[in-house]
Amino acid sequence: MFRSATEETTGGSSVSGRCSPSPVTPAPVALPQTPRTGSWSSGSGSGSGSGSGSFRAASTGSGPATSSGPGTSGTAVGRASAKAGSRGDSCLGDRSSNTGWASMPSFTPGTSSSSVWGCGTPRLKRTPVSAGHGVTATYRARTPQTEHTVTTSSSVSSATVASVIVAVVEGRGLARGEIGIASIDLRCPELILSQFPDTGTYAKVVTKLHILTPLEILMPDTASDKGKGTKLFGLITENFRNVAFTAVQRKYFNERKGLEYIQQLCAPEFSTVLMEVQAKYYCLAAAAALLKYFEFIQNSVYAPKSLKVSFRGSEQTAMIDSTSAKNLELVLNNRDPRSDHTLLGVLNYTKTPGGSRRLRSNVLEPLLDTDTINTRLDSVQELLQDEELFFGLKGAIARFLDIDQLLSVLVQIPKQETFQLAEAKIMHVINLKHTLELVAPLKAVLKNCQTPLLKAYCSSLEDNRFDIILEQIKTVINDDTSYTKGSLNMRTQKCYAVRPNINEFLDIARRAYTEIVDDIAGMVTQLGEKFDLPLRTSFSTARGFFIQMKTDGVVLPDGQLPSDFMKVTKCRNNYSFTTADMIKMNDRCEEALSEIFHMSYVVVCQLLSSIHEHVHCLYKLSDAVSMLDMLLSLANACTVSDYVRPEFTDTLAIKQGRHPILERISGQQPISNSSYISEGSNFILITGPNMSGKSTYLKQVALCQVMAQIGSFVPAEYASFRIADQIFTRIGVDDDFETNSSTFMVEMKEISYIIHNASDRSLIIIDELGRGTSAEEGIGICHAVCEFLLNFRAFTLFATHFLELCQLEALYPNVENHHMGVTLTRSASSNAEKVTYTYLLSRGRSEEKNYGLRAAEITSLPPSIIQEAKEITSQINKQLWEKQQSDPEALKHRAVYHLATRLLQAARNSRLDPDSLRIYLKGLKKRYQAELLAAEGPVPTNTED
Repeated sequence: MFRSATEETTGGSSVSGRCSPSPVTPAPVALPQTPRTGSWSSGSGSGSGSGSGSFRAASTGSGPATSSGPGTSGTAVGRASAKAGSRGDSCLGDRSSNTGWASMPSFTPGTSSSSVWGCGTPRLKRTPVSAGHGVTATYRARTPQTEHTVTTSSSVSSATVASVIVAVVEGRGLARGEIGIASIDLRCPELILSQFPDTGTYAKVVTKLHILTPLEILMPDTASDKGKGTKLFGLITENFRNVAFTAVQRKYFNERKGLEYIQQLCAPEFSTVLMEVQAKYYCLAAAAALLKYFEFIQNSVYAPKSLKVSFRGSEQTAMIDSTSAKNLELVLNNRDPRSDHTLLGVLNYTKTPGGSRRLRSNVLEPLLDTDTINTRLDSVQELLQDEELFFGLKGAIARFLDIDQLLSVLVQIPKQETFQLAEAKIMHVINLKHTLELVAPLKAVLKNCQTPLLKAYCSSLEDNRFDIILEQIKTVINDDTSYTKGSLNMRTQKCYAVRPNINEFLDIARRAYTEIVDDIAGMVTQLGEKFDLPLRTSFSTARGFFIQMKTDGVVLPDGQLPSDFMKVTKCRNNYSFTTADMIKMNDRCEEALSEIFHMSYVVVCQLLSSIHEHVHCLYKLSDAVSMLDMLLSLANACTVSDYVRPEFTDTLAIKQGRHPILERISGQQPISNSSYISEGSNFILITGPNMSGKSTYLKQVALCQVMAQIGSFVPAEYASFRIADQIFTRIGVDDDFETNSSTFMVEMKEISYIIHNASDRSLIIIDELGRGTSAEEGIGICHAVCEFLLNFRAFTLFATHFLELCQLEALYPNVENHHMGVTLTRSASSNAEKVTYTYLLSRGRSEEKNYGLRAAEITSLPPSIIQEAKEITSQINKQLWEKQQSDPEALKHRAVYHLATRLLQAARNSRLDPDSLRIYLKGLKKRYQAELLAAEGPVPTNTED
């Protein structure tokens, strides 16, 4: 996650289709031209659609792509429209006026060419599907089919559903390698633009797309022209096989149109983005195609000056590639995708959907700016020290709904009015009122905060537009109307949301509805008295009003319900049923409800039109709530476990660090280990037996690094980190069946990626390399890779079973050997040795050479095989192993190198007082003399300080 606007000022920060593995050419989408002018003003008549123009559906099927107008049954688009039209929710084709809504206000399409949810509700429509006549297409482009449901604060899930559509374009000719990306989340009205140069491996693009978890990817048709797709197209289709891909005609990737769209749509609060993107031609081109495509498939547009637009370069956050995110289990558990045994699961105590999304984004994209990180850490520390603030803020935040989702539907202008739209709009106004009423309590909790970030968010809530909108809403909406749980309760809230005496016909319709509901209750009471049964009235959205009866202590005549009761179902100790009269009353109730929503919608639309100019303040509120929720979550994680605030220097130093996920799984503190990596010792070789804890230790260091860079405390007694611009991992020895890669080939691909992208500020984790080939080749490859990485100042942790690599310590002064220790005990009865794992990291190389044989002894292998293996191993060891003494001159250079790097480190980061610094320097001097003495005998000493 990138820095919020507030952090910038205070801290200085599915349903998815399957694409054919081979890059088959999709036919391009030709988007229609629709007007882009209008406003939020109410009028008469009903909106009409924009389904004009030609369309060629994207498909990797072998059938011919036909071209025809929307609604033509000869194409997949026509068939899709016909099906949708039969359900009353068509997203394509011409929209005719609905005569039953003649008195409804009409929305003219706004100054926009994009949309997210048709009809103003989050009903996500399918994009057109194409298949040749009689041919089953292997490609289907879809957007998710979800109804609008408000997620309550208590039901936030860490699971993510793909809801982002992304447009990607690459420069051509001399500009090849310059990438422009535009993305928009269907649940949040924010257009995110990115442009950056990338290498031939396109690592940044692939990583960016993995973080976005796209639902659909748009690219120019020229990228996949005639089946000879560009390298970028091939990589995207290879890495995102289950994501829908759509080729859009190149002419829609127009940077001039993109800039016009942003000028028209961007809310005034975010207008400074225009200065950033004016010369970013490729992200502007991607934005133009994305917004036009949205308008075409979703059939609604954004209101003018209503969209949040932000530009995010690749230099603002650390890059963690998708393989590393998977290896480290940042957001997804490798064994069980539903498990919360991930870093996100450990830290996620968020109460709102926005906070959960923000935390996930931060975990995948940690910050790089030290000032911003420290600003967050200050806030977390204040929350931990001020108990009243912590619990007060927790209670205030937990009541908020998904503000992003609410904003998304408030800033859109639908092109057609429906009954569902009317009901949804009333619901949105109720949710808006509920949200705005929570601003004052939140502001009251924050008023005495001391840290800059919390103060800044408190100031952002002083915006008088919150009060203006709320006052305008209260002139129309009843004071006691609010968001409540339960379908009947919420239905009642929507019916009586508008104040009485505003619309006389509305008051009459509500009285009729009340009488029908009373009649239903009276009828159920009469039936209970007639049959002497404990009946009660119940309600569900699907069935309407129905009757329920508990079976406890009830004796039915002949063991059966009376014949008057219909549609009987039984669940545990409850009967559910209805009657013919109740079905008729439900129909009357729905008719009355339709009239109520119809007339309430007229009033609500007028209200929304009057408050539209102020509604953009909700972006501030969304940013504040999501960030405060995330900070609370990070503070909450500290109260569950014993975490410490990290520091940021040029050294990675962790005292008694613990694996955060393992700590959650075990429920107690696991065995802790210390880590120390500096520029003078930036390459750590780790050896040790199988199952001794090498992999766990490596992941522990990387996870702590991620936690520190998102502004979280870390599980340790003390922690200092150097900011890592990239985190690489090479872990595991699995085949990849999808790409037909063997274990060794997977290893080579992953290490090649690291070598081509590593920098001096990277953190590199390598757990086994060269295990998929012969020992000689494996050792050779490992040695060559190590020597290449030693040319960088990157911090590298390299775990291996090849003890021959330990000789690198004698050749390079910045290499250190460490090992995971074990103890051997011999049984008195059977005289057999038993291996006990200590899981402790110690200095030096492992002396246990044949630990693989010891591990094999634990299994059920026959003793004869074990014995023969020992004999053969002993013979090989005699031939290969010779005691190699380090060169005295090399040891001397090593001592000088270590002294120099430690002096530099002290000069850069020391905060010691003069006396303590003098003691530290004396210690360095003694250590240096000891190392020289070990290399070449005694040296003259100088006793002067």
